[in-house]
Amino acid sequence: MTITAPTWTPDTGASRSVALEVLLNGPLSRSEIARRLDLSPGSLTRLSAPLIESGLLVETGELTEGRTGRPSRPLDVVSGSRHFVGMKLMADRVQGVTTDLRANVIATDMVEFGSRDPGTVADAIAVLAERLSRDVPPVTALGVGLGGRIADNSRVASAAFLEWEDVPLVEMIEQRTGISTVIENDVVAFTEAEHWFGYGRGLDRFAVITLGAGVGYGLVIHDGIVADDDAGIGLIGHWPLDPYGPLCPAGHRGCARSVLTQEAIVHEVGTALGRDVSYDEALTLAAAGEPAARRVVDDAGRGLGRLLAAVANLTMPERIVLGGEGVRLVEVAREAIDQGIAADRDPRAKTLDLIATPGDNLEWCRGAAVIAIQTYVLGTHAGSAGS
Repeated sequence: MTITAPTWTPDTGASRSVALEVLLNGPLSRSEIARRLDLSPGSLTRLSAPLIESGLLVETGELTEGRTGRPSRPLDVVSGSRHFVGMKLMADRVQGVTTDLRANVIATDMVEFGSRDPGTVADAIAVLAERLSRDVPPVTALGVGLGGRIADNSRVASAAFLEWEDVPLVEMIEQRTGISTVIENDVVAFTEAEHWFGYGRGLDRFAVITLGAGVGYGLVIHDGIVADDDAGIGLIGHWPLDPYGPLCPAGHRGCARSVLTQEAIVHEVGTALGRDVSYDEALTLAAAGEPAARRVVDDAGRGLGRLLAAVANLTMPERIVLGGEGVRLVEVAREAIDQGIAADRDPRAKTLDLIATPGDNLEWCRGAAVIAIQTYVLGTHAGSAGS
């Protein structure tokens, strides 16, 4: 199975800068683009003409500019001119989305696999790519996000949940699909999605915390993600929150991983109740006032508040975005979270700007698609220099 992708990409230098400015901030008048990029009107016309001819940019409806009153036809990206696939790789399945150039989700699907053998997983990814590509023009690029350490956006250096070490996943996928592919740590991908098209768009600095099977952390400063070879280890999971808390698998008492993960909360609530519970049931019981569940969830909430305070005190973000499949904790334990923040934050400090995302797997998939979009537009994705 081979799916042919368009070969045209934005040119390097000023032409690419025009395309990127319009992609992230359009529609924009020509005078505004020229001002932002310090270009003369003639230079902008020369640079934008091939982008319009290629179908990447389009002139939109007329508007009147400033004091001059002159009509202008702003430029915008034709978001449907390119399509991308983003996938979230899990222990027994891979979920994916098709998006346009601005990461708007067009279609979703999922494929399960019975073996974690890399070849079997790559086959499942190829099947999913074919399904997601059926109803759109040729896919430009494919991105895959997973919890683990990534080398050169092409190899899985390690992924404990799959029991993988040094797997050339990009090569395996491209051999099966013919689609240009990039892989990335899922938290890095999630952060980049918020950076380009989400709640971090236009901010000088913001942080991301994800809750779920693990605890993830992302940071963007001066329009660039902070990442290096340690991305994927889950270092924030070792952050101490409660000196009397439970032990994590690494032997740390009361660290973020032992307090905030879905597994930790489910274990504590289930032990207190003497029966198995799901994560959603544990939170629902807490919301309904069941004493044991309420205590565990509030302890987790105070721990999350302390973690938020630490992130804010150390990096001073304009906003903290919370996501991941365990993010419902923010809603159910909000009062306890505020208590945890207050315990470790100077009362003179500004109130934290906290935003919680919906918390479904499509967020992870969309993040992987954004990595593919960045690679297409920039030639490499925005965080690759440090990842």
